Amino acid sequence: MRRVFQIAAAVCSALAAEPPLVIQNAQVLTVTKGSFRGSVVIRNGKIAEAGEKTLVPLGAHVIDAGGQYLMPGIVDCHSHIAADSINEGSVSVSSMVSIEDVLDPEDIAIYRALAGGVTTANILHGSANAIGGQCVVIKLRWGKDARGLLFAGAKPGLKLALGENPKRQGYAPAQGRSPRYPATRMGVEDVIRQAFAEAKAYRQAWREYQDKVARGENAIPPRRDLRLEPLVEVLEGKRLVHAHCYRADEILMLLRLAEEIGFRVKTLQHVLEGYKVAKEIAAHGAGASTFSDWWAYKVEAYDAIPYNAALMLRKGVLVSLNSDSAELMRRLNTEAAKTLKYGGLTEEEALSLITINPARQLEIDDRVGSIEPGKDADLVLFDKHPLSSYAKVQKVFIDGELYFDRDRDLSARPEREQRRKALVEREREAEKKQPSRTRDRDTERPQ
Repeated sequence: MRRVFQIAAAVCSALAAEPPLVIQNAQVLTVTKGSFRGSVVIRNGKIAEAGEKTLVPLGAHVIDAGGQYLMPGIVDCHSHIAADSINEGSVSVSSMVSIEDVLDPEDIAIYRALAGGVTTANILHGSANAIGGQCVVIKLRWGKDARGLLFAGAKPGLKLALGENPKRQGYAPAQGRSPRYPATRMGVEDVIRQAFAEAKAYRQAWREYQDKVARGENAIPPRRDLRLEPLVEVLEGKRLVHAHCYRADEILMLLRLAEEIGFRVKTLQHVLEGYKVAKEIAAHGAGASTFSDWWAYKVEAYDAIPYNAALMLRKGVLVSLNSDSAELMRRLNTEAAKTLKYGGLTEEEALSLITINPARQLEIDDRVGSIEPGKDADLVLFDKHPLSSYAKVQKVFIDGELYFDRDRDLSARPEREQRRKALVEREREAEKKQPSRTRDRDTERPQ
C-alpha cells in the first residue's frame, strides 16, 4: 500500500510540475564549453540538457529560435538599481546598514536592464564611506516583491571605498554639519585598519565567552555590535569585500592592508589604474570589475585606458565589466565588444567579462554565468551575435521563466499608451471639479 501511495504522489508531482521548455535551432554560446547550433532543454528552472542533438521531452513547450543567438544571462557585478537608498554617508563606517532592507522591486530600471539581457546584479552600497554598507545579489525577476528578487544562496558582500569619494566628506560637509573624518587618503586607510582591529577584539570576546559556556561556566555574553558583526564575517570568509578604487597606489595600499589584517579583497571596483599593478592584483587573488572605456570624468580617472580590462586579464586577473549605471546596464554586451578592438580579446573572452567572470567574482558560478546542465536557466536570446552593435534582445528567461519578450512588449505599447492618456484625462477632469483654493487674504489675517 505504501508503494502505491509513493507512485501516486510521484505522478501527482509530475503533473503539477511545469512542462519542460525547449529552445531549439539556436546558435548556442555556452561561454565555457564553446558554441554550437542546437537546443537547450529546461526542466524545473534548470538547464537539463544542451547540445546539437537533443530529444524533445513529451509535452514540452518548444521555442524555435530560427538561428538566433542564445547566451547566458548577463551578470552585472556593480549596480545601484532597485534600491531606495544608496549611501549612508553620515558616518565613516556604516557596515550595519544593508541594501537588502531598501530594495525597490518597482524600479523601472529592472525592466530596462532585463531588456538589455541582464539577469543577475550585485546591488552595492555607495562609496561615501571608507567602510560602507552590506551588498546583496539579486535576480531581475520583474514583477516579484523585494524578497522575490533575492538570489538565494548568494554570499553577501560589504562595500569599501578609497580615494575622493570617502574623503570628500571631510572637506565639504552639508550646511550646518561638522566635517567628517577622514579628510585625507591616509585617514581612509586608518579608518579601515581601526575598524577591523575592533572587529578582531569583538570576535575574540565572543570566542572567550563561547569557551566559558563550553566549560559549563555561567558567563555573560558580550554586547552585540551590529557594526562589527559584518566585519567579523569578512575575517571569517563569510562575506565578500567589494572595494571602490581608482589609483594604483591606493590599490596597492588596500591589498597590503587586507593581507596585514587577514582577509582577501574579492573585487576591486572601477580599478581604472589596475593595468599598472595587475601582477600585484593577481598575486593577492582579487578580481577586477571595471569599465570598458570610461575616463577623465574626474581627476582620479585621468590615467584610465580602454586596454585596462584586456591587460589585467592577460596578467592573470579575473576581470569583469560592470555598468554602475542604469543606462549603461542596458548594453553591457556592446561594452564587452569593445575589448575585441582594445586588447584583441576573443569573442568568448569578451563574453566571459559579462557572464562567467562576474559570476565567479560573486561566487555564484555554480548557478549562473554559462550554459551548462544543472545551472539555473537564466538565458538571453539575441537576434544577432550579442557582440554586434546591431543585436537586440528578443527574450530573457530567469529560472526558465520568461521575463522579457520583445514582441510582447511592442504589441502592448499602444494599449499602455491609451491607458496613460485616459489616466491623464481623468486627472485633468478631477482638477476642474475641485473648488478654487484661493482665499481672500484679509480673512486669513489674525484678528
